[in-house]
This record gives sequence, C-alpha cells and structure tokens, in this order.
Amino acid sequence: MVERRRYDASGRERQAAETRRHVALTAVEQFVAQGYATTTVASVAKAAGVSAQTVYNGFGTKSALLKEGYDLVMAGDGEAIPLAERPEVRALYADPDPAAFLRGYARLGRSLLDRLGPLAMQIAAGALAGDPDLVELRATTDRERLVGTGMVVGRLVELGALSPGLDEDAARDRLWTLNSTEVWHLLTATRGWTGEQYEDWIGDAMVAAVLPPERR
Repeated sequence: MVERRRYDASGRERQAAETRRHVALTAVEQFVAQGYATTTVASVAKAAGVSAQTVYNGFGTKSALLKEGYDLVMAGDGEAIPLAERPEVRALYADPDPAAFLRGYARLGRSLLDRLGPLAMQIAAGALAGDPDLVELRATTDRERLVGTGMVVGRLVELGALSPGLDEDAARDRLWTLNSTEVWHLLTATRGWTGEQYEDWIGDAMVAAVLPPERR
C-alpha cells in the first residue's frame, strides 16, 4: 500500500500572509501621500501588484484595509502581540522610578508617533472633514489611547507617586493630551523640533504634570 503524502499548506499560508501585509502597508503609503478619500482600492491594488478583487477578498472594505494598515504600523512588525505584552513595554512597567517610567513612556510614544504620526494626521484631517470611516476610526484610536494612558496612571498610583489631590482622570487626561498626535505634529512638523527634543520635552512635561516636586 502506497502511503499518501499529506499536503503541507504552510507555505501557501505564509505567502498569503506576506501578501496581505504588503497590500496593507502599500495602502498606508498611499493614504499618507494622497489622503484617504483620494486613495482607491484599485490604486492600492495596482501599486501592490495584485488585483482589486484580491484586495476586496482579503479586506472587504477600504476602511478595514486602513485599520489593518494602522495596526501594522503601530506594531512595527507582523507579530500578533498586543503592545502591552511586548518586552519593551513590560520592562517599562517594571521600572519603580515614576519619573524614569514617565520618561520611558514618552520615549515609547515618540517611537510610535515616528511610525504612525503621518497616517494619524491624515485620519484626523479626514475625520474633521466628516468622512464617516475616519470619524469612527479616530474615535476608536482615541479610546484605545485613553485606555493605555489610564494604565500609565494606574502604575503611578501603584507606585504612590501621583501628585496629592490630583484626580486620576485628570492625570490621565493631561498625559493623553501631551502624548497626542496633534502635539507631536505641532512641535516636530510645524516648529521643526527633532525627535530627541520632542521626546525630552514631553517626558519633562509629563513628569511636571502629574508628579509632586519631590518625585521628579
């Protein structure tokens, strides 16, 4: 009896995943260069070297394509590991020095914005113009960032480091504002600050905003 060889689909699945990632990142390049409204699925497909039907089959809608591209750029790689579970973030939360923790958070924020800022600004512009896809995505990403900032404040509370009398929600909102795409854009794009200048100032501003003088 001849043993039947089992079909190994891993190579095909890996190729499909690579193609999906390539299409999503190609879409990000186009969204940044020419805006969300102007970019079409057909133009993304042409630039990625696939058919428009392949893009529709893989993502369904242009808004889903945008969200996946956003998530890929935020992660910085193709690994399906949530930001909070990544080694660099775990190491950040393990730091017992609240000022060093906040400056590390500013450094993390800068690294994310260096990758994600241009796309986030296009999303913000489209949301302000009333594009329903971008209004929804902007609200989602703002909520996600608010949750992340709340975790930072929670760590400061664990360390007993929050300024006396400062409400946790107010502390969260201060850090959320300082860590926003808009502040990053104003300082780096409008005023021409370097990434290092931005990171240093944001770190100092966060420390001053939520820690008492003796913990700075």
